[in-house]
Amino acid sequence: MALINKPITPFTATAYKNGAFIDVSSDDITGKWAIFFFYPADFTFVCPTELGDLADHYEELQRLGVEVYSVSTDTHFTHKAWHDSSATIGKIQYAMIGDPTLEISTNFEVLREGQGLADRGTFLVDPDGIIQFMEITAEGIGRNAAELLRKVKAAQYVRSHPGEVCPAKWEEGEETLAPSLDLVGKI
Repeated sequence: MALINKPITPFTATAYKNGAFIDVSSDDITGKWAIFFFYPADFTFVCPTELGDLADHYEELQRLGVEVYSVSTDTHFTHKAWHDSSATIGKIQYAMIGDPTLEISTNFEVLREGQGLADRGTFLVDPDGIIQFMEITAEGIGRNAAELLRKVKAAQYVRSHPGEVCPAKWEEGEETLAPSLDLVGKI
């Protein structure tokens, strides 16, 4: 997978958000940070725990100027039904994109061949539409929205501070590194 530093492929889709069906396209993220959060299917087991965890961090992501799009190969109608029937999913305020044509899952290279389901894939897209971060996990491994939030802050810091990088476990406010010949072999 060589999607890092590549632009996302244009798409259009229908999503469920805040009680309404909305049209969503790649044009909607131009000039903004965006997270695309793929998951296998609605009405499953690990997926609602992940989506609920992400919902708990959505307000802080919004403060950082990040829009969130969850994506599964279910339809927007199924997203609405799940949203209406589950307390965990009912707290979601971000767009839940339906991808029944498999186009978006294919574009992000997370489609499980022959199954019609997406892998657990997380992508951070910068305001230029370029993928800055991706993580794909196996079926039974849930993701952590707090760690995702930390990585978003690191990506935003690096973008706004050319010449600096964030070391392992970097947290907002901690020291960064300025790669140079002077650092070689001293870390």
